[in-house]
Amino acid sequence: MKAWRVVLVVVVVLGGLFVAADRVAVSVAQKKAAEKAQAAEGLSSRPKVSIKGFPFLTQVASSELDHVAISADGVSVSSAGSTVQARDFHADLYDVKLSRDFDSAVAARATGGAVITYAELTQAAPKGVTVTAPGTSATDEVRLTLTFMGAHVSVLSRISVQDPATDTVRLRMEDVPKEISGLGLEDELRSYVDFSPQLAHLPEGLHLQSVTTGTDGAAVRFTGTGVRLVG
Repeated sequence: MKAWRVVLVVVVVLGGLFVAADRVAVSVAQKKAAEKAQAAEGLSSRPKVSIKGFPFLTQVASSELDHVAISADGVSVSSAGSTVQARDFHADLYDVKLSRDFDSAVAARATGGAVITYAELTQAAPKGVTVTAPGTSATDEVRLTLTFMGAHVSVLSRISVQDPATDTVRLRMEDVPKEISGLGLEDELRSYVDFSPQLAHLPEGLHLQSVTTGTDGAAVRFTGTGVRLVG
């Protein structure tokens, strides 16, 4: 019986050492991945990378990670020719297949989201247009203010996903001020404030799913399959 207890102790100790080595390895990998992402994207702070699943070392040996979670602030998003910053960016990647040289990966599926503040949305809007919270309970509206024909104009614009395939958002004016419609200038105003920004440079396979507005800005959601990541 003593012999079996010795074997049990050895197995437990070896198991503990493997777990410790595995946790050290995953910690190093997460740190390196975060540092590389920060340098590649020019982020002001290091993103948080969490590699889920156990054991990590066997996942690496098979070149496939079960689940990788990423969160960061200050991620650049190109829109309508302007580069805006998104905050509270987060992404969950599942069944991530690594390339042989570990310089690229493909996630079987992925979900994520981010918040683009109204100040950042203003940068993507037509020149002279300011984007703010709608001042209503609606979650699909923004308020646009501008000077039009020498007059201060404030209108509500409905925001929606126009085309998920091209990651295009549509903003279309809802109610035309009476002083504008009375002068027959509705078409001129609409042609100025209606715009469809495109969120560019998303990883291949990842597409815009929804956009909702709140007090802080527009929350965008992404989803995709076969998402290709190149580092």
